[in-house]
Amino acid sequence: MLNKKTVDDINVAGKKVLVRCDFNVPLIDGKITDENRLIAALPTIKKLINDGGKVILCSHLGKPKGEPLPEMSLAPVAKRLSELLGQEVKFAPDNEVVGPNAKAAVEAMNDGDVVLLENTRYRAEETKNGEEFSKDLASLCDVFVNDAFGTAHRAHCSNVGVTEFVDTAVVGYLMQKEIDFLGNAVNNPVRPFVAILGGAKVADKLNVIDNLLAKCDTLIIGGGMAYTFVKAQGGSVGKSLVDDSKLDYCLEMMKKAEEMGKKLLLPVDTVASKDFPDPIDAPIDTEIVETNAIPDDMEGLDIGPKTREIFADAVKSAKTVVWNGPMGVSENPCLAEGTIAVAKALADTDATTIIGGGDSAAAVNNLGFGDKMTHISTGGGASLEFLEGKELPGVVAANDK
Repeated sequence: MLNKKTVDDINVAGKKVLVRCDFNVPLIDGKITDENRLIAALPTIKKLINDGGKVILCSHLGKPKGEPLPEMSLAPVAKRLSELLGQEVKFAPDNEVVGPNAKAAVEAMNDGDVVLLENTRYRAEETKNGEEFSKDLASLCDVFVNDAFGTAHRAHCSNVGVTEFVDTAVVGYLMQKEIDFLGNAVNNPVRPFVAILGGAKVADKLNVIDNLLAKCDTLIIGGGMAYTFVKAQGGSVGKSLVDDSKLDYCLEMMKKAEEMGKKLLLPVDTVASKDFPDPIDAPIDTEIVETNAIPDDMEGLDIGPKTREIFADAVKSAKTVVWNGPMGVSENPCLAEGTIAVAKALADTDATTIIGGGDSAAAVNNLGFGDKMTHISTGGGASLEFLEGKELPGVVAANDK
């Protein structure tokens, strides 16, 4: 699955190259408020320009559900990309994406030119992987490059369907990096391998827990999902988040860890409060309690100081660390200490550190530790499915080496 052809394996001189990017950026009043995804796409785009390809970019933005909604147009992306690349990115506004404007713009291209198509989700078939739209996209190009890991877990026209109608389909640098780090870290890790899972619900991470337990040496569980494990062991967790339907599953996982000789670490102390913060960043009164003896009128909202030390200690000797999910309600300064402690432990280690997208990626970046991590995944859902050991349609569709 992971030995895919990349942009380095092909010659695009004089060829029309369709590149699926992830330009699903936040927009407020037509202004891009976070351009990390644009910057992440630049190395692949520049490589194709320098090699003399005619570069046609496509992406979705938001969920217009097959309607051409002006507020979800990619026009602002074309403008900003032109500035970032130092050359014009010609925007082709077509409600049907591959329409007269797109066809004319592609027809007029010289080697090294860049065109951006309109939001692929303006077409209802995009998310259903409809054949007609896949053929329309393929009709524009000689070569297809997928560089959008964020949608790799979905089989859509612009990342999977199109590959059936082009001879050459490869991955870009961003996709390659995700495959190298996430895929190989889990399937072929340098040991000791420590996996850290947080977030709210056990149900969201059932398959991840199962898959990682088989592959890691130590599994650390924090965040809201830890309380279901604690309750399964007979602990009192007060008003903390618990999934009663998963108690047996948690016991099964703890037994499995023991039988396989793996360490499974749970919080021993907890930052608890009588009320959940409202709004989420509002100051609240907290106290430190033992995790298996949380008072009935309190709920656990972050890992306590002893647990922070235990978790940080487990990371010190690791050679590979994968982290997905915060240790508490990290949006609140009173409840972010656990997540900060884990981020610091990862920043201080020499291990390969991989952050699995979503909330943990946001937390690491917001807390200022982003540049200390080996790799921060660009795809929340996609990285979770990778950690579950699933095949991602967008990766599978690319040509093998």
